[in-house]
Formats: sequence, structure tokens, C-alpha cells
Amino acid sequence: MKISVIIPTYNRIFFLKRSIDSVLEQSLKPYEVIIVDDGSSDGTSTMIKKNYPKINLICQENKGVSAARNIGIRASSGDWVCFLDSDDEWKKNKLNEQMLAIKKNTNYSFCHSNEEWIKNGKKINQKKKHKKYGGDIFKECLDMCRISPSSVMINKSVFDDIGFFNEDLVVCEDYELWLRICAHYKVLFVDEPLIIKYGGHEGQLSNSIESIEYYRIKALEYLLSTEMTYENKKEAVKILLFKLGIYLNGLKKRNKILDIVKYNKKIKFWNKVMFE
Repeated sequence: MKISVIIPTYNRIFFLKRSIDSVLEQSLKPYEVIIVDDGSSDGTSTMIKKNYPKINLICQENKGVSAARNIGIRASSGDWVCFLDSDDEWKKNKLNEQMLAIKKNTNYSFCHSNEEWIKNGKKINQKKKHKKYGGDIFKECLDMCRISPSSVMINKSVFDDIGFFNEDLVVCEDYELWLRICAHYKVLFVDEPLIIKYGGHEGQLSNSIESIEYYRIKALEYLLSTEMTYENKKEAVKILLFKLGIYLNGLKKRNKILDIVKYNKKIKFWNKVMFE
């Protein structure tokens, strides 16, 4: 079982060392570590070359996190792939616990774990709406992203079957890919916090986007262009219509006339699909 670790990063030099060290200190050592520097201007590449000369460093122009992850996947030579966001951290037993779980459940190709949250230096509890699941979880994952990229371990064959991250999405790219995967694969869940997610700092994409529902709508529309069962399609359209309604109400409050017309047409179209 060869595990490739892919760390995409963009101008996060002050967090990156913590993330890299958490990989190198794993009780189960990965087969390889690949860092994709997505056009950083803060000296990231120089720092990596100086402090981590054995790590495989790939540098590219700024193309976004999806492109960074995708180039890392294509460059990897392991049969299992893990991602680590450069402001997150792994606990020392992360890889080992997931490897043991997969060896006990050999029919699974996708595994994720629970997580610990730290915001502004303080541990915070997850809300009920952030509950994680295992098994056939497509329906449970439609409302929001319930799988952290930093927690996953994926057999590389899944990308050959399902495809890669959608590079047209600025955010919600993980939400969309996990839905594509969950529409066809059962998910193994390790109900133990194996990663630490840090929030409250500048530069997080979720802090810079006015309405994440806009991108969830785009993600769901893309998802519905892919193959899935009738039942999954019905559930996806149902949640899409719900989100379109929320977004449309916001447009009406802001009196965005052209967008109101556009989203009314979307709702009519998907209502027609729903009741075909």
C-alpha cells in the first residue's frame, strides 16, 4: 500500500511548515510527499527547497487549488492518494489508522475521518449540521461539504473512473468531486479526529466569497451533467431547487433584475426535470 501525499499551497508560508512536519512525523510514513506551489509570491518554494530538499516540489502559475491537486495526482506514483491543505495539520496516527481501516474493509476505495477544529487558537465544537457519515452517503452530502480534503484517503483508480477536481470552480470543488464519487462508491468513515483544521485566519477562500451557495449551485449543476442513478438525480435536483430558491430570494432583496430573470428560468428548467 503506497500512499502519496499531495499538499497544494498558495502564499501560506507561515502555516506550511506545520503541515509538512505533521506528514513527516506520521507513525506510518508515506511513500512520497508532493507539494504543488500554485504561484506563491511569499518565498514558499525557496523555503521548501532549503528545509525539505527531499520533498517533490512542483511549481506552477496560479491556477487554483483544483489545478494544483490535479497536477499532484497525475504526478503521484502511489496507489493511494491523500491531500493536506497547507493550513491544516495531521495527527501522528492519521495514515496508520486509515490504512488499518482500509485493510479491514478491502471493498472500500474512499476513506475519510472526523476532525478537530481550532479557531483563533481555541478548540471549538462542530455543530450537528456538520455530522460526518460513512456508507452510501450521497444524499447526506448534498446540502453541504461533509468531507474535508485533508481527511481523505482515495485509491487512485477512483480518479480514472470518476475524473478529477473541477478546475472551473473557485470554491466547492471538493464538494462537487465528493458528490461525484459518493454517487458511485460507498465511503469508509473513521470516526476519530485524525486531522486538525484551523480557522479564523486571512486567506481562507470561504472568507472571501460573498455567497457560497452560488458555487454550490454551480457544483450541483455540473454534477447533474454526469451519469448517476435516477434516484440520486432526483435527490440532487431537489436540493438544487432548494438552494436556487434561497439564492433567488437574496437577489430579490438586492433588486438584481437581470439575475432574477436568469434564476427564475433555472428554477423553471429544473422543476421541469424534476417532474419528467
